[in-house]
Amino acid sequence: YTRARSGRRLTPARPGLLRVTPLNIAVVGACPYPVPQGSQVYMRDTALAFQRAGHNIRLVTYGYGAGDDPSGLPIHRCSNFPGANTTSAGPSIVKPVLDLLLASTLRQVVREHAIDIIDAHNYEALIVALATGGAPVLYHAHNAMADELPHFLRPRVPAQTFGHWLDRTFPKRAHAVIAPHKRLREYLIDGGCIAARVHVVPPHADLDTFGPPATRSGPIRLVYTGNLDAYQNLAFLGRAIECARSSSNNLPVIIATHSPAPAKSLPFRAEIVHLSNLRDLAELLAGDIIFACPRTSWSGYPIKLLNAMAAAAPIVCCESSAHGLTNGLNAIVVPDNDPTAFADAIIRLAQSPQLRRTLGASARTTAEQHHNPNQISRQLDTILHLVASRP
Repeated sequence: YTRARSGRRLTPARPGLLRVTPLNIAVVGACPYPVPQGSQVYMRDTALAFQRAGHNIRLVTYGYGAGDDPSGLPIHRCSNFPGANTTSAGPSIVKPVLDLLLASTLRQVVREHAIDIIDAHNYEALIVALATGGAPVLYHAHNAMADELPHFLRPRVPAQTFGHWLDRTFPKRAHAVIAPHKRLREYLIDGGCIAARVHVVPPHADLDTFGPPATRSGPIRLVYTGNLDAYQNLAFLGRAIECARSSSNNLPVIIATHSPAPAKSLPFRAEIVHLSNLRDLAELLAGDIIFACPRTSWSGYPIKLLNAMAAAAPIVCCESSAHGLTNGLNAIVVPDNDPTAFADAIIRLAQSPQLRRTLGASARTTAEQHHNPNQISRQLDTILHLVASRP
């Protein structure tokens, strides 16, 4: 017999095999929850994957969110700060206060529920988890700060320099790191993380909610989904749309978002669809659409792409965000910030129903093979026990 760091005994289930008792996991997000955007969805899906593997899960988040959470996961919310209600990504004045309140709540959860591992999602949660102590920290890296901070802070060069410092200071202090793709793993290793402790596990696709429709109906439309923050590169999408409109018929454009009043910030004409739940999004993706992902930020993994892949929608995206996609096989991938190439891809898909069907079906197959929830649960379970047994 051997023992994990938590003291949980590994017992033989039958000769040659070991059975491990369930671990108590605190999944921590320094963010409002629930909110229908990528980081919160990624965090929730990870928690559900841990739960499918047989572990006891507790979510620890800020004291507010948007709407109801249908997952059924137990949620521990920190006290809220007066006036804190924004769901936008990026830095804010009240975030340090909220993070201090979150650390206090996490410390209480670790103590009262005998937490074996803290799973921290994104940077603020990692810092909170490291400061709290009491359990090994598994860091779920959503991005690199050197890549993302310049989209929120100016001037660009100092923001990027500060981001590099963050990337080289905090991830290496975690007991293990999960990166959603190989490029981020290599970047974190270059920044000082031990290679053997950085694992690549992609986010899983919601294959049930976003199943491929039997038929696609309605007029063809170009669809963007998600928030309207700067790193989404919507100004570039606007230039590509204008190029496409000048070369062909006036293709309708749909912006589906949970943002309350996005019309003023849009650099192009579009119909705004406000999303309140995943069912509305699934219904939208079931239409005859072309899915656009203009993001050029390389370090994150757009959850919106996984939704489109699961829905068998034809995708046009920029190469820096095309993780898991291959040009001509399961999407049309174009060079970053090339509006003419993006517009040409939109026109090609608009003119060819067969190409839309072929690329969409291949994207769904990719989601089933490489983003399967059960497969990813097994990968995460293996990593959890590595962390629990590591001194």
